[in-house]
Amino acid sequence: MGYRLLYGLFYVLSLLPFSVLYVIADGFYLIVYHLVGYRRRVVRRNLTLSFPEMSLSEIKKTEKAFYHWLCDYFMETVKLLSISDRQLAKHLEFRGAEQIEQCFDKGQACAAMLGHYCNWEYLSATGIAMTRWERAVMGLIYHPLRNKVFDRLFIAIREKHGGTCIPKKDILRRLVEYRRSGSMSLFGYIADQSPKWENIHLFLPFMHQDTPVFTGAERIIRKMNNAVFYVHMERPSRGKYVCTFELMTDRPQEMEEYELTKDFFVRLERNIQEQPAFYLWTHDRWKRTREVYDRKVAAGEIRG
Repeated sequence: MGYRLLYGLFYVLSLLPFSVLYVIADGFYLIVYHLVGYRRRVVRRNLTLSFPEMSLSEIKKTEKAFYHWLCDYFMETVKLLSISDRQLAKHLEFRGAEQIEQCFDKGQACAAMLGHYCNWEYLSATGIAMTRWERAVMGLIYHPLRNKVFDRLFIAIREKHGGTCIPKKDILRRLVEYRRSGSMSLFGYIADQSPKWENIHLFLPFMHQDTPVFTGAERIIRKMNNAVFYVHMERPSRGKYVCTFELMTDRPQEMEEYELTKDFFVRLERNIQEQPAFYLWTHDRWKRTREVYDRKVAAGEIRG
């Protein structure tokens, strides 16, 4: 299917009101969870290991709530293609954005660290929260998809409300360019990605599991000396999100190595525990273990 056709189909779908989109999402839930069973083993294992205090009935309840939300997430993301900023503001509340503008006032660019929690795609619309720095660059760092058609589609969705998509391989160069031109920017880093074996530099306790974590965001933030915020998200009701920017530090270069990454995962875990169903449990993020990592280092397959 070509890009124009796919975009057209998704755009027509996005014109439907939220009430109808959620009815469709309910139908998808029956297919994805009950008929197809999409990654149910991975989800069940992740939830069981992450919440050892939960009974089996509680795990199943959270599991079903997760799949309901996952189908909602898809429809909500499609809706971004046609919804206006004014309409979106009724579904997405920003708190703490004035702190970002205060950093801009001082000439300091910003970074935001977030996880795959609630609808992270909505963060592409952060610009609607700015009252004095409407022309600041609201950036999104992304890993290009293998499927070029879907890659173009998601870029279109993410840039619909003023976001600027930058491939992760180009981000440092672009940040330097923005700084040299005097442009203020806020770039979001989805920092709970699973690193490849050769990119593992740190293991942390996260959700009761020994977890290899991605440290690239911290390295870039420290190099650029950006003020950095944790993006705390919550979903008080269906179709409603609240995004709060929590200042982690405006002096990252003064922090110890990995301190920023450790702080991020503490905040993310606390955020997940508030509403467990809204984390991306289908991702097999604990497939790379310290035991196998140490064995690979000892065998000389990777450098520790």
